[in-house]
Amino acid sequence: MPELPEVEVTRRSFADRIAGASILHLRMGKALRWPLGCETAALHGRTVVSVSRRGKYLLLNLDRGHLLVHLGMSGSLQFAVTLPPPGVHDHFELLTTRGSLRLHDPRRFGAVVYADALNDAVAVKLLGGLGVEPLEGGFDPLAFHRALQLRRSVIKQVLLCGDIVVGVGNIYASEALFMAGIRPTMRADRISKPRAARLHAAIVEVLTRAVALGGSTLRDFSNAEGRSGYFQLDAMVYGREGQPCRACGRPVKAIRQGQRSTFFCTSCQKS
Repeated sequence: MPELPEVEVTRRSFADRIAGASILHLRMGKALRWPLGCETAALHGRTVVSVSRRGKYLLLNLDRGHLLVHLGMSGSLQFAVTLPPPGVHDHFELLTTRGSLRLHDPRRFGAVVYADALNDAVAVKLLGGLGVEPLEGGFDPLAFHRALQLRRSVIKQVLLCGDIVVGVGNIYASEALFMAGIRPTMRADRISKPRAARLHAAIVEVLTRAVALGGSTLRDFSNAEGRSGYFQLDAMVYGREGQPCRACGRPVKAIRQGQRSTFFCTSCQKS
């Protein structure tokens, strides 16, 4: 599933190019996760002012209203002046005066939803429960520690919930916990203030590095220019079960947590 780094990389790959474009036509293919929420013709003539991100949602901010785009489990966006005819898995296409933005989503778990304003019920339902952005100034280490003290679940699952801090998906949670020296099975409320500070710094560093490397391409992720990411080649533990830990040489271990694979080093992450 595309996580925060992949979504941010996607945003950066087309945001400047589509800004200022007028919408000529909007085509919807097979039904996605949620309905669009308006008639496609109602968006004709509107201008794409900017593209921002909230968690794993891309926000196409129009001169009137917003399009909230989620890539789901296997979605990817492509933006170009001209694109080939849409295929069977191309379920959304925004034709503008600067090019076409197309959503390719084989599993159709993605979504494109229209909202008149970000305080509308539909936008609040999708965005209102999200935690702070880890790559912006609002991610405070003391507030992070206080929030962890209220959770009795294991830290890996708390990070994945996204209501304390957004975007720490499965890959990046394993990597940040390794960097902080915290075992993924440790309860969140038992993490001390100094260790929470190390985890806070690790989250920021891991996500920043992932964005710089273009995100992670495990199966079919690519940005809106068709480029793959390379963070997975730089991973310390994720996807490396049985291989030597890059820090101590002990074999990396894998366990299942909440139906997701977790990778860690029993030596470097003792508690």
